[in-house]
Amino acid sequence: MSRLCHTLFCAVLLASPAAAQNLDSLLGRMTLAEKLGQLNLLSANGQASPQQLQLVRAGKLGGLFNVIGAENTTPVQRVAVTESRLKIPLLFGLDVIHGYRTIFPIPLGEASSFDPDAAEATARAAGQEAAAFGINWTYAPMVDIARDPRWGRIAEGSGEDPYLGSLLAAARVRGFQQTIFATAKHFAGYGAAEAGREYNETEISQRTMREIYLPPFKAAVDAGVASLMSAFNDIAGVPASGNAWLTDTVLRREWGFTGFVVSDWTSVAELINHGVAGSRAEAGRRGLMAGVDMDMQSSIYVDSLAALVRSNRIPLRVVDSAVMRILRAKKRLGLFRDPYRAHTAPPNAELRALARRVAGESIVLLKNERSPLPLDPNAGTIAVIGPLADNKEEPLGPWHTQGQASDVVTVLQGVKSKVVAGTQVVYAQGSGIEDSATAGFAEAVAAARQAKVAILVLGERGDMSGEAASRSSLGLPGVQEQLLEAVAATGTPVVLVLMNGRPLILEWAWDHVPAIVETWFLGVEAGNATADVLFGAVNPSGRLPVTFPRVLGQIPLYYNHRNTGRPPDPNNKYTSKYIDVPVTPRYPFGFGLSYTTFSYSNLKLSAARARVADTVTATVTVTNAGNREGTDVVQLYVRDEVASLSRPVRELKAFRRVALRPAESRTVELRIAVRDLWFYGLDMKRVVEPGTFRVFVGPSSAEGLEASFECIP
Repeated sequence: MSRLCHTLFCAVLLASPAAAQNLDSLLGRMTLAEKLGQLNLLSANGQASPQQLQLVRAGKLGGLFNVIGAENTTPVQRVAVTESRLKIPLLFGLDVIHGYRTIFPIPLGEASSFDPDAAEATARAAGQEAAAFGINWTYAPMVDIARDPRWGRIAEGSGEDPYLGSLLAAARVRGFQQTIFATAKHFAGYGAAEAGREYNETEISQRTMREIYLPPFKAAVDAGVASLMSAFNDIAGVPASGNAWLTDTVLRREWGFTGFVVSDWTSVAELINHGVAGSRAEAGRRGLMAGVDMDMQSSIYVDSLAALVRSNRIPLRVVDSAVMRILRAKKRLGLFRDPYRAHTAPPNAELRALARRVAGESIVLLKNERSPLPLDPNAGTIAVIGPLADNKEEPLGPWHTQGQASDVVTVLQGVKSKVVAGTQVVYAQGSGIEDSATAGFAEAVAAARQAKVAILVLGERGDMSGEAASRSSLGLPGVQEQLLEAVAATGTPVVLVLMNGRPLILEWAWDHVPAIVETWFLGVEAGNATADVLFGAVNPSGRLPVTFPRVLGQIPLYYNHRNTGRPPDPNNKYTSKYIDVPVTPRYPFGFGLSYTTFSYSNLKLSAARARVADTVTATVTVTNAGNREGTDVVQLYVRDEVASLSRPVRELKAFRRVALRPAESRTVELRIAVRDLWFYGLDMKRVVEPGTFRVFVGPSSAEGLEASFECIP
């Protein structure tokens, strides 16, 4: 049995002809108004309104979202299945992005774990908890590739790499769909918004779309995702929510997707703003004809399309196909059999333990000059400083659903739980997150002066990342950098703990602070997980899923770029570089330090020549050369040396997390399926061309041992 058949969607894959016949019969009994009603999705404000309940009774609503709690979803479902003419149950959706009540690390942070099993586990737990509160559909995972950290929604995805993004997309789909529907969003190219500005236009070639932005969606489809959400952006002038090439040609015809497509919030109505529709009815016609089955929030389909269907401007078969996709989805979910779907959430202790473990894996040690970390719990006075040090709200991050600040363990609390008797922990806020005043600096400086080490917890508010949270600068907000400089000036060793939803650019800190830890927004166990790493109970193993630039002017900056005709050469002015900063990033994709050191040796490939149907195995010896147990993330990259088109300088093709005891060596195997070295050729067809492929194996995208093999016809 496949992994997919471990999900609740086994039933649909094995659906009986009788089940299909029952849906055909149901469709045949529906009026046009009821059909369009199934394509209508509206938002509630915690509870369904009287007007929405009347739509349910009239069969003019296919689903509701933002109805919170089974005590609210159950009565609405009862109206649907007992008071409407055809008794069709509703979908209940919610943005369960990284947890329902138990909040896990933001997806970008979780991607730092390079651990698809962890991503599947948190998605499964989030789905189980949401299902216990009446939710049967989440608008996650977000699988958009993002190469511009100014874009706030980089926090919701898995970073810049399509291979890592694809593995995590599939893992999250499998996890959610143990109990609820998942939605891969935003289809497609949303992460390429120009200037990193939310909802902005994109200019993406078909080749780049297929090679970079679409693979995570394909992985989600292959994993059995129930629905996709169309995006807000246009692609070279064609809005995604009215883009038949995306939704019909690629998604349904090429990939064989049989689920349904839901628009993003009013994105069908926004075809008017895009300038491709002159009326609500025309916007609805374009959206439905392009293959967007369910209209979120604008009510265009149910209010404006009946006349177009009657005049045959929209063929009835198009409506029937969309309705059938919604009905089949409800059948898959088991709603016709059990519309209320009672579930029990996992025990709280189990959820908290998972949150703490995954949060620990998500932390990236960026700098540890002269090894001030890990801290000694018996070191004397420790100062904990900063606007995020004892903050219980911001660690929840963006889109934290029903997460409660009262559930959060702060960094200050985590540190206090680690120290031994006799060690004093002093706290000073120093400033607010966006303060312009420095009145609190004196207290922070005094705290640092009496301490052996100062832990500064700095970064963003949770809502400074996520939707509608683009930033034009990526430094610390307010006077936080001045606070950092003032504390560092005391001479007390400083450990900088970052809490944020995107790569930050901290030029002074990179050069002057000896220890820097990237924690992202870790959720309810933020303080415990951070303290676990700071004091060495957990040896950091996180690796960056996105490049950290040196300066803002380098953006967009990503590791898997193509070469130029004049690659950077420090000895030649007339090559591709800057005259004022290095062309390289501050921290490359895949980078992360440990409290131990790992060495690589003896890289070998299983074959010097291979055909497209073959698999080449790379073996490398990895040694823990330090005195602590640790986990390394062994990464394999490939470069196509000569091709009919310019190819990326490196592409991630495999990785493995490897735990090693001190002085332990292990031979690690990483497999390369030659067929996966495809790209879209000059004729826009997938091809693996004969030639030499260079293989890099190491700890990041910027390092590694090298070998090569030849692909032969």
